Amino acid sequence: MSLQTPRCTAATHVTIIQRGGETGSDPGAFASAVRQGLLANPKTLPWPYFYDEEGSRLFELICQLPEYYLTRTEDALLKAHADAMVAGWERPPALVELGSGSAIKTQRLIEAALRRYGSVHYLPIDVSSTFIEESAESLLRVYPDLRITGHVADYRTELGRVAERLTGPKLVIFLGSSLGNYEPREASALLRQVAWVMGPSDRLLLGTDLDKDRAVLEAAYDDAQGVTARFNLNLLARVNRELGADFDLDAFAHQARYCADLERVEMHLVSLMDQTVTIPASRLTATFSDGESIHTENSYKYTSARLKDLAARAGLEEEHAWTDDQGLFRLQRWKLKGTH
Repeated sequence: MSLQTPRCTAATHVTIIQRGGETGSDPGAFASAVRQGLLANPKTLPWPYFYDEEGSRLFELICQLPEYYLTRTEDALLKAHADAMVAGWERPPALVELGSGSAIKTQRLIEAALRRYGSVHYLPIDVSSTFIEESAESLLRVYPDLRITGHVADYRTELGRVAERLTGPKLVIFLGSSLGNYEPREASALLRQVAWVMGPSDRLLLGTDLDKDRAVLEAAYDDAQGVTARFNLNLLARVNRELGADFDLDAFAHQARYCADLERVEMHLVSLMDQTVTIPASRLTATFSDGESIHTENSYKYTSARLKDLAARAGLEEEHAWTDDQGLFRLQRWKLKGTH
């Protein structure tokens, strides 16, 4: 059941649609995922469960860190090229954002679209109701003519519902190199899902981190202030809080590893001793040896050739692309293959 909360200002109608609560709000699904992951060899925990309220807050802090070049580089590209990114339609496209977060960078696109078209319908999809509500309020203070329909949901299940209700053109926005969290097969499946809801007049604006020097990559995921470590360890804190586990967070250490052969950065939580952890809701007692790790996240890094292959597999092709002078990050606008 969805809850729609309409809010009106003098010039703008805001609607918040919530489907089933925050990410991982189903305790049975969370318990099952934890059990499956910790029984695997090597042990894993699913990365989408990072993003409870505390995890989402910590990730916003990560985006401001000096080592985390991704956010500021992508934002610079958006600032420089937002007008071109939203150009090409005779009427304003709906801006549908997957994993919108605080929408700070997206503000560049919204502002450019308002300049060009005069009115814009922004549809952020995020698992955090706090981010949806706070970003809507913030945006409306700056852009009173903006129309917002926020969806508190997993974008993988909500995108189809959103697309069904839109009759005009749309620009699907997927920033922050979030695609890199997915295994290659999963990334292809997600892009096919996006392509499935696109018509000839629709476009996908995709942000991707590029493959680069090991030192730069590992620093981005293991900052000197330890914010990324707190973000990683918060996953164990969530298991403790929601599933009744007894993880000792001081008995695990954050580790970031760049795997050149797989073109990805891996995040791990490494056990600092032989230990046993009980997770009652998962009906599991997990044993860890000294030095054993839990693999929590991958962040794939891309080359132009790999991106071209991903687009082709999804039935998409590149229309425009923007890259910074240092070759750190890339934004690309894709369309359905064979459309004009």
